[in-house]
Amino acid sequence: MIKKIPVESLTVGMYIHDLNCRWIDHNFVRSQFAVKNDSTLVKVHETGVRELYIDTAKGTDLDEAPTKEEDDRRQDQAVKEILRETPQKPKPVKPTDYHQELTQAVTLSKDASQLITDTMNDVRLGKQVELEKTEQTVTKMAQSLMRNPNALMGLGRIRDADQYTFEHSVSICTLMVAFAQYLEMEPEEVLQIGIGSMLHDIGKIKTPLEVLNKPGKLTDEEFKIMRHHVVMSREILEKSPDISPIALAVAAEHHERYDGSGYPKGLKGEEISVYGQMAAIVDVYDAITSDRCYHKGMPPTEALRKIYEWSQFHFNPTLAQQFIRFVGVYPAGSVVELKSKHVALVLAKDNQDPLSPSVLVVFDTKDRKLILPKERDLKAHDDSIVGYTIAEKWGLETRKLMELMI
Repeated sequence: MIKKIPVESLTVGMYIHDLNCRWIDHNFVRSQFAVKNDSTLVKVHETGVRELYIDTAKGTDLDEAPTKEEDDRRQDQAVKEILRETPQKPKPVKPTDYHQELTQAVTLSKDASQLITDTMNDVRLGKQVELEKTEQTVTKMAQSLMRNPNALMGLGRIRDADQYTFEHSVSICTLMVAFAQYLEMEPEEVLQIGIGSMLHDIGKIKTPLEVLNKPGKLTDEEFKIMRHHVVMSREILEKSPDISPIALAVAAEHHERYDGSGYPKGLKGEEISVYGQMAAIVDVYDAITSDRCYHKGMPPTEALRKIYEWSQFHFNPTLAQQFIRFVGVYPAGSVVELKSKHVALVLAKDNQDPLSPSVLVVFDTKDRKLILPKERDLKAHDDSIVGYTIAEKWGLETRKLMELMI
């Protein structure tokens, strides 16, 4: 039986089933192992993990601890309660048609990926970051998100595991700008948040490729090198005379944690700027929902549960709840299975009814064949989402499905 326990209750003799954190937050060779001595206990505490999962079939039990299933149900119920709360009203804008905006968003996404690639190459050659080019691209992205946020955000679901560093930067920028707009921040503030987000991992250009792309667990020394990319990002950006404190805060603080367990400075609570607090949430959400060469990304429903769970310690709880409402259960670009035995792509979430987004029906699961794409507002049809699905399960590719919408 898998149970969840506070790290303070971990004892020698227990078997850790899941450290309940991302791989970059610990440097154990495996995520599942027996606690055989006090030195292992100390090492687990040093990760900053506050709660973890044990396997009682392989080690000592803790009678009063809830099972993973019980805890998951509690977390899911909490997320549903957050989503039921009255959503924040977006600023009045003149929206554009989804398909019209998607065409522009495709170009913008490609331009942004090329920008971060060129910028990292320039830094590798010893050049300074050209903030003007970044500002121009972020401005266009912000304008697109104001016209129709679903188009550009939906494209963020298409990933190439081998291009993670570049695509992660573009996705973080998209999510951060859209989140800032959702929070109704000032346009200049939004712009600087976007610039910092686009460049937040620029320091990885100084990280050796054999460490950056290592598929297995890192050694203690490699672990320190990987974490040092945050310091390098700050140092690189500080050399740009026009970099703003907001942009710098996003890059320098996105791995800080609300309880002080983050890095590089171990800042705590309001010592972390609101921009760093936002970036911490968005960076984790994007990382855990993305496919990598060594793990499969989790669906947004599970990711939102994790964001809520970790907000008890690692994130600003208020911002985390706002982010959950902002993203929603079924964000644009999600692949879902319908009660009507169809596979569909989510086009746009409904702020008033998060469980009934508009979708594009593309595949018949009974006959296992593509069908003529058809838009469907689930609220207006006797249909509903059964849950997330994986395109590959039906012999499909997410990228090709997305192309049907353009």
